[in-house]
Amino acid sequence: MSKFNFPFIKETNELSNLRKEVREFITTCINNNEFTPSPDAWVFSADPSFSKKLGSKGWLGMSFPKEYGGHQRTALERYVVTEELLSLGAPVAAHWIADRQSGSQILRYGNEKQKSSIIPRITAGECFFAIGMSEPDSGSDLASVKTKATKTKNGWKLEGRKIWSTGAHLAHYMIVLARTSPASEKNRHEGLSQFLVDLSLPNVKITGIPDMTGQRHFNETLFDNVELSDDSLLGEEGKGWKQVVGELALERSGPERFLSHFTLLDSFINEFRNSLIHSGTKIVGKLISEIQTLRRMSFSVASMLQSGESPETQAAFVKELGNKFEKMMIETLREFSNIVPLHEWPNQLQNLFEDATLRIPSNSLRGGTTEIMKGIIARQLGLR
Repeated sequence: MSKFNFPFIKETNELSNLRKEVREFITTCINNNEFTPSPDAWVFSADPSFSKKLGSKGWLGMSFPKEYGGHQRTALERYVVTEELLSLGAPVAAHWIADRQSGSQILRYGNEKQKSSIIPRITAGECFFAIGMSEPDSGSDLASVKTKATKTKNGWKLEGRKIWSTGAHLAHYMIVLARTSPASEKNRHEGLSQFLVDLSLPNVKITGIPDMTGQRHFNETLFDNVELSDDSLLGEEGKGWKQVVGELALERSGPERFLSHFTLLDSFINEFRNSLIHSGTKIVGKLISEIQTLRRMSFSVASMLQSGESPETQAAFVKELGNKFEKMMIETLREFSNIVPLHEWPNQLQNLFEDATLRIPSNSLRGGTTEIMKGIIARQLGLR
């Protein structure tokens, strides 16, 4: 199969029925005022009790093995649930990273103790994770990380800092990429390892970083000679780069890369349906066609992951195009304000639009910058 192939996957009746079930459940929650739909909910809207409720429905850890509390359902079934949660702006930020990538990473590389003690809690919506990749002076250049883990008599000593650790203030664990031995001159990726770090340990300090809206969802996490047990190593020592690349494919290819602000688009269309018939058909048509294309690409990546493939390049495509789409959507809706001035929009719609506008700049940064995505794609094309 070509590295750039996005196989067409048709949604089955079983998937359609599951989609209907999830949509009805979330709509009931909204009607009961259990939460207010919000843009970028997978980053900014956390409700541990809602996460627990999803766990009880069997909608977390869906593809995890039953022996660890999972449900052994397909990646495509998980995709359908994820898409519905995103499109309706549900408060999923608390469990998002654990369910999307950390649990899969532990299942793939973890030891038996790590799997049996953590995976069932993720599936129940009771254990949350943060990502420990980025650092203050590294940007998207993960190979330049300075966080260091030194072998000790009883385990490891971890020192360094991670930044943009989304949700770390709510998380129980972080998977930390650290240097365990010097890189060689020929390969900077050597000597990196991943660690499963309990964030309640002494000498772990988490500090919130306010964003443009004044909210503190991003964090800086400091590890000041944190003592780790010997079995905190995740996977093989020195194989962290290979492990983290696989993790990034899970992080970059999901529908959150183009549905972060779908609740804004949905509210906009419902509010101005009559006006759009006369003057906005082209506006809406362009956006919907873009979403449909991205959905097919993202859905096919989920199918490839389910088949055991490693679609890192396809994931980079989805993230890059998804970031472009979300920016284009905001700009397109802003054009409509020339027809109906923004101050005449309903207050809730104004708030959704303003929040999305402030958060758009971060979309092209989280999960790897636009430049990094283009570099990955260019390298696979043999252009660099």
